[in-house]
This record gives sequence, C-alpha cells and structure tokens, in this order.
Amino acid sequence: MVELYDTTLRDGTQREGVSYSTEDKLKITKKLDELGIDYIEGGWPGSNPKDIEYFQRVQELSLENAKVTAFGSTRRAGIEAKDDANLEAIVSSGVEIATIFGKSWDLHVTDALETTLEENLAMIEDTVSYLKSQGLRVFYDAEHFFDAYAANPNYALETVQAAVKGGAEIVILCDTNGGTLPLQLKEIIEEVKDQIEAPLGIHAHNDSEVAVANSLLSLDSGVTQVQGTINGYGERCGNANLSSIIPNLKLKRGIDCVSDKQLSKLTEVSRYISEVANLSPPSHMAYVGDSAFAHKGGIHVSALMRNPETYEHLKPELVGNQRRVLVSELSGKSNLIYKIEELGIDLEEGSQDLNKLLDKLKELEHQGYQFEGAEASFEILTHKAVGDYEPLFHLEGCRIFTEKTEGLTPTSEATMKVNVNGQIVHTAAQGEGPVNALDCALRKALREFYPELEEIQLIDYKVRVLNGGKVGTAAKVRVLIESGDGQNTWGTVGVSTNIIEASWQALVDSIEYGIKLKQNN
Repeated sequence: MVELYDTTLRDGTQREGVSYSTEDKLKITKKLDELGIDYIEGGWPGSNPKDIEYFQRVQELSLENAKVTAFGSTRRAGIEAKDDANLEAIVSSGVEIATIFGKSWDLHVTDALETTLEENLAMIEDTVSYLKSQGLRVFYDAEHFFDAYAANPNYALETVQAAVKGGAEIVILCDTNGGTLPLQLKEIIEEVKDQIEAPLGIHAHNDSEVAVANSLLSLDSGVTQVQGTINGYGERCGNANLSSIIPNLKLKRGIDCVSDKQLSKLTEVSRYISEVANLSPPSHMAYVGDSAFAHKGGIHVSALMRNPETYEHLKPELVGNQRRVLVSELSGKSNLIYKIEELGIDLEEGSQDLNKLLDKLKELEHQGYQFEGAEASFEILTHKAVGDYEPLFHLEGCRIFTEKTEGLTPTSEATMKVNVNGQIVHTAAQGEGPVNALDCALRKALREFYPELEEIQLIDYKVRVLNGGKVGTAAKVRVLIESGDGQNTWGTVGVSTNIIEASWQALVDSIEYGIKLKQNN
C-alpha cells in the first residue's frame, strides 16, 4: 500500500510566480480529493492570514478521500512546545494531522538555528510529543536528510529516532536540495530502514531532474508514503511530480493508489491547477501534457493507424488525455488521412485532392506557416481543399490609424467595410493597438449577424520573426492566435511581411472557426 501526499498548496506555492487566493486553494483541494489523494497539505497555519482562513473554511468541505494536514516546524530553541505560537496555530487549525519538519543536518542546527545538537534533538521529540498529547496524528519531515546523512550519518539517524520516540506516525526522508542521485538515495533509505521502527516516506525535489525516479525507486526500499505536487510545482526546479508518479505507480508498478476513474481525471486536474496558478499547461509533460501523445512523423503515424502500441506506451484515455496527430513539413499522407478522418471530412486516400492538400501544406510551411499550434486554420484549409468551405463574410476594405502624442499612450482606430450575405456593413472602432482595433471593428461589424461572437474571446496573441536576417521591418512574421469560448480553445495562424496582414489572417480564421463551432453545437 502506498499513500499519496500532495503539497501543491504549500510547497507548490513556493514556485516563482505562483500565488493562490484562499478561494483558489479550496477549489484545488476539491480537485485533489476527486483525484484520490490521501493527504493534502493545506499550508502553514501560523505563517499568514490566508492560511489561517483556509483552515477555517476547508472544514466546511465534504471531502471523500483526502485528509487535510497542517504544516509547521519544530518548537523554537529554549522554550517549551506549549508556548510556541506556531504550534498553537496548528492545534487550533482543526486538522487531525500535523506534518512537522525538523533539522537533520548538523550544519543547519549550528549555522541556521544557532543552537546545540542536543537541543535540536529535544526540539524534535518535544514538538512531536506535544502535538500527540493534543490528539493529533504527527508526520515528521526530516529536512535535508540525505545531505545530512552523507555529512554525519550518526546524528542524522539520531534526529529521526527522536521523532519516533516522540510518537511520529511516519518519518518522511527529504531530499530538500534535490541533489541526491537514485542509487545513493536507495542505499541510504535501506540503511535507515534497519535503524528505526516507524514507516518511511519520501519527499524529493527535482534539482537534479531525478525527483520522480527517486520517488519510485524508494518504493523498492519499503517507503510507504510518496510526497509531491501536481505538475511538479515547487521552489527552484520544483518537487517530485505527482502527475507522473501516480500513473507510474498504477500503470507501471501495479499499485492501486487511485481508482481507474480517478486516474482518468489526471489530465483534467493537472490543467485545472495550471489555469488557477495562471501558468501555461506544460505541453511536453509526461502523461498529461498536450504533446504527451502527439505524433508528427509520417512513418510513426502510418504505424500508429495500424496499431497505437507501435508508438504509444499506453492508451492516453487512461489518464484523461487524447492522441493528437500533427501536420507539418514532416507529414506524410498518413498524418493527413488521420486528421481528415478525425475531422469527418470525405477525402479518399489516393485522391488528387489529398495530394494537392499535402503539397499546399508543405508550401505554406515553407513560407513560414505552422499548423501544429493552429489546428483550426488547418481544418479550414482542409475544407477549402475539398471545396465545401463557405466564408461567413468578405472584407471590402479597411484602414487603420494610430496616433502617437508625446507623453501619451498611442491610440488606434480601425474603419472597416465588410460584406455579410450581400449586405455591406461599414463600421469603426478604437483599440489599445492596431490589431486590437482591427479585432474590435470586425466584431462590431459581425455581431448583429452572428451573436455567437459574444462568447468568443481572444486568449493569447504571439508574434515571431521568421527571417531575422532581413533588414529592419522587412522581416516576415508569423502570428499565432489562441481563442476560446469557455469550453473549447483553438489556434489559428497567419504569415506575412506585414504584421497587420498576418494578424488579419489569423483573426479571420479564429472568428470564423469559433462561430461555426458554436453553430454546430
């Protein structure tokens, strides 16, 4: 049996750029509970008002699988545990379980705590014993344990033995600096296991890119609790990634740490937490990344169509992900056939239309178009190739003016004339810049005819210079636009030496695709 311990809400928030509101933390707690996590570390009750509020409000949640734990440190040197304000905050937080960290490394005791080795041992035992006397279960995090053991194994062992003597239910060995390699870590765990009575856990950081490997290998030495964060969020290079550990445990090691249904929510939870953290979902992350089951090479796709096992180590649906076949200059006919079947477009293998589409695709990519992140533009291109695409409007003409006054923010205005079903619409709109003005004017012209536009929003806008060797502004640019309607997202692309023209191409594809998507649903 392996227990999953998540510290996304505490250790994960130490990642640069991550800050959750109390409301965010409560929403994430519910998602982690749905995923089947056993323990959710909610934060440090004595450290800030936000965490105090979280522990008050989390008691109102009806969690089905997880228990929320409170985090804190051993008592301060020279005082009794009952007089330590941080420990009192844990006792008052309403949790059943406290996770306490203490110093394992003599270097930290003398240089960071500035106390004696003997006092540190007393601090560990007293803290655990006091919290136990208050009716709490106590998990003990042995901070910097592997570095401590390498420097002074006898003292490192004394620290965890003090925690066990105080009544710690489990001792978690922490690779806090993330510098221990797998075989060394396994050897130390096996030595420690013979010296203490309590079960062991592992808390690995990823500074050497082996946190997941260390966590998995520790199981061979009898570790029963694995700590980590969703998406590996954490300080510096992050923590052990539960988004990888969970499917590795269940699908590769045969350990039922979560149910099949819970595992199928893994990708959803990973991306949900990315969105709440205001971070782009990690596209190349194993199992849950958008590219985890993406196939580009034509030979790969040809084999994949015969048997997915040829180029996939498991079915993406098991972790809630999906297979994607990309189209690019590396594509063969197999890629196009797969995508066309996926889109439900009638284009037979061996047809001239298919050959023309492949040639057109390669020609466009040679010009700088990229359809890997712009599948909506590819779908439109395919419909045009088979002759069943009807544009929603035609541009008759537009002008864009930008006014710059010294000391003031520039303003832009677009005037536009479009033909919608034979009706000419002439309109104008202002924007924060020329592209924004163009977007606002087009939406203003189309809104009367296509009310679905109200639900379509531009999410991201990227510009990349393709041939930077060109002098000045003569370089060709590629514009990628990501749009969404609250349920779906899609990407479109435009390429030109004129950034407005490139933006217009991507914008038109984005709006037409979005409107048709809403109409078909």
